[in-house]
Amino acid sequence: MFIAFEGGEGAGKSTHLRRLTERLDDLGIAHLLVREPGGTPAGERIREIVLDPRTPIFAETELLLYLASRAEFVNRVVRPALDRGELVLADRFEMSTYAYQGLARGLGLERVKDLNAFATGGLKPDGTVLLALDPDVGRGRQRGQADRLEQEHADFHRSVAEAYTALAESEPGVITIRSDGPLDEVQEQLWSELAARWPGRFPPGA
Repeated sequence: MFIAFEGGEGAGKSTHLRRLTERLDDLGIAHLLVREPGGTPAGERIREIVLDPRTPIFAETELLLYLASRAEFVNRVVRPALDRGELVLADRFEMSTYAYQGLARGLGLERVKDLNAFATGGLKPDGTVLLALDPDVGRGRQRGQADRLEQEHADFHRSVAEAYTALAESEPGVITIRSDGPLDEVQEQLWSELAARWPGRFPPGA
């Protein structure tokens, strides 16, 4: 099973995924936590380029770099793990590309979907969780050196948030959770939603 976790900058994906995996560890449930871009030797090199604030790149270049990383990620990490029957949890996947490059960058949603399908060989997540947060709040949560995307202007991040909302409304089965509440409450809602959808992987009440 393959579940992607999505959201804008500062939405809490990494924090909630870390707590989720700790819970799975405590329950003895095998899983694999991965991130995009990255997750492979080539993908990590691409990540350095695409997120480096000192490296200005065109939107088209950005898109193709992300998809190159994804092609490696899918073929070297995700497909083999799924073939082994593992639970794969990804910090970002295709919805990020649709929101950031297809819509917020204006490259065209259908074009980006076609290119993504080529890069992934048609692989799609079994489920997607969107952690939704006001982009101004999300940017206020950021700590440390901001990467190239985090440094984008506020209007861009608002466009990303609007894109995520539109995508979640148009894609069947997306689990949307507001992540502006207390951390423990958001985590419990996340577990409850996952358990309701996939009780065999996320035991209800555990």
